[in-house]
Formats: sequence, structure tokens, C-alpha cells
Amino acid sequence: MQDQDRLIELEQNLRAAGLYQRWAAVNELTTHPAAVAVPIFKRLLVEKDVGLRRLAVIGLGKHPSDETFEALQSILESGGDPIILAEAANSIFDFGDVAIPILHQLFDRSSQSAQWQVRQTVISLLIETEHYQVLLAVATSALSDETKAIQELGVLALKEILRSPLKETALELLVKLAADPDWRIRWCSAISLHGCPEPQARQLIAQLQRDENFRVVGASLEGVGIEERDID
Repeated sequence: MQDQDRLIELEQNLRAAGLYQRWAAVNELTTHPAAVAVPIFKRLLVEKDVGLRRLAVIGLGKHPSDETFEALQSILESGGDPIILAEAANSIFDFGDVAIPILHQLFDRSSQSAQWQVRQTVISLLIETEHYQVLLAVATSALSDETKAIQELGVLALKEILRSPLKETALELLVKLAADPDWRIRWCSAISLHGCPEPQARQLIAQLQRDENFRVVGASLEGVGIEERDID
């Protein structure tokens, strides 16, 4: 009886005005079996309050199971608030390789300007993986995004591609990006080229060292410093 009373109290605390009470309830529920905690978090998913729905998604991610995976996948496929979608992407990422196609589809479904947070989250997550083919597809799409920050993240993602069997494709893209009219794109290109031993990459770094923008020059010179430290 005491356990049931405590669960009722925790569910009430999830809806408390104070953030500390909410997070404390989430953390305590992670110590309970999924059969107990997941239904509570699922009930939060229907709340109008975005903050409560976000807590629900985080809570579901802390109880990995077939049931929570399906719940998170359903959230991602149903669309809705970008904050919730981004958090659900973070949670489902912890399930490993099985989540990669879902994240790829989420990126493609996300409208460019309205859901830039979702696209940003997906790229950032994929950068941490070795799914280079998917990362390349997402990064290439990001280069034509309406949001400048997503374009820049797409350029930075190419740094990981340069370490993969797909490096030639990444270099082809960086040849154009290193000459982009926007200095921030050239700056990101210099960062992505850091440490790449390919002759073409070194040529691009040399090109960027003569750039008209001092920030781009600084980034390209920093790249040289990194390479020299790596050699030492």
C-alpha cells in the first residue's frame, strides 16, 4: 500500500510547479521497473503542457524496452512540437543501430525552417555514430537547408565523413564549400578539414589560409597547428 501511495505521489510531483520536484520524480521513477514507471510516463504524453510531455519522453528513454521504443517511434512519426520531437530523437538514439533509419526519416520529414531544432538534433546524434552513409545523406541535405545554422552543421559533419571510406565524396563537397561566398561556410570548411592528411585537403587548407576573412584564416591556421601536434 505504501508503494502505491508513493507512486501516486510521484505522479503528482511530475505535475508540480517546481522543476526540482519534477526532475526528482523522474529520477526516482527510473529506479522502478518499467512495468510500473512506463504507464505513468505515458499518461503524461497527453498533457497540453510541453514541459510535461518532454519529461514523459525523457522518462520513457530511461526505461528501454520494446514498449518504450514503439512509444518513442510513434511520437516521432506523428509529428508535432519540435521540442518533443528533438527530445524523443535523443531518447530513441540510445536504442542503438535500430534507431538510425528512424532518425534519418525524421530528418527528411522535418520541415526546414519550422523544425530546425529537430534537424540539428538528428545531425548531432548521427555525428556520434559510424553510419557514414546516412550521415553523408543528412549532411548533404543540410547544406541546402533554409536555416544557416543547419547548413553550418552539415559542413561540420563532413569532418567525420573524411575519416570514413566516403572521404572522396566529402572532399568533393568541401572543394565547393571552401569557396562559398559566405565566410561562415568557409570557416566551417576549414574546421572540417582539420587533421585530414589527404593532399587535396591540404591544398584546400592552404587556399583558406589566404582567405579574405581573418576568422577563416585563423581556423585554417589552427588546423595546421593540430596536424603538427598530431605528428609530434
